Amino acid sequence: MKKTILFVDDKPAIGKVLSMYLGKENEFIYMEDPVKAIEWLNEGNEPALIISDIRMPHMRGDEFLHYLKGNALFQHIPVVLLSSEDSTTERIKLLEEGAEDFILKPFNPMELKARIKKFL
Repeated sequence: MKKTILFVDDKPAIGKVLSMYLGKENEFIYMEDPVKAIEWLNEGNEPALIISDIRMPHMRGDEFLHYLKGNALFQHIPVVLLSSEDSTTERIKLLEEGAEDFILKPFNPMELKARIKKFL
C-alpha cells in the first residue's frame, strides 16, 4: 500500500524533483506553505511522513515542527527537515525538539529517499 508523504517547501522546483523520486512508490503531496499544510492536516489528512524546508515565508519550518510535535493529533508523524544553513547548533536543537532527521541543502534526492525509507 502506498504511503503518503507531505512535502512543504516554498520552492516548487524542489517539489517537482522530489515528486519524480518519491511519487512512484508513495502518494506525494506538495504544498508551498506550512499554514496551508496545517489546514490540510486539520481536515483529517494524515501523512506517513512530513518533509519540510526550514526557511519559508508565513511560517518557518521550526515553527511548523513545534506545531506538529505540540499537537496530540500529529506528534506521532515523523518529520524530516531540510535547510541550506549548515548550523550544527540548529540541527541539534531541531533534532532534540522532535525532528527525526535533518538534511542539508543541496541534497541528493537518492540520499533523501534512502534516509526516509526507515520512516515509511
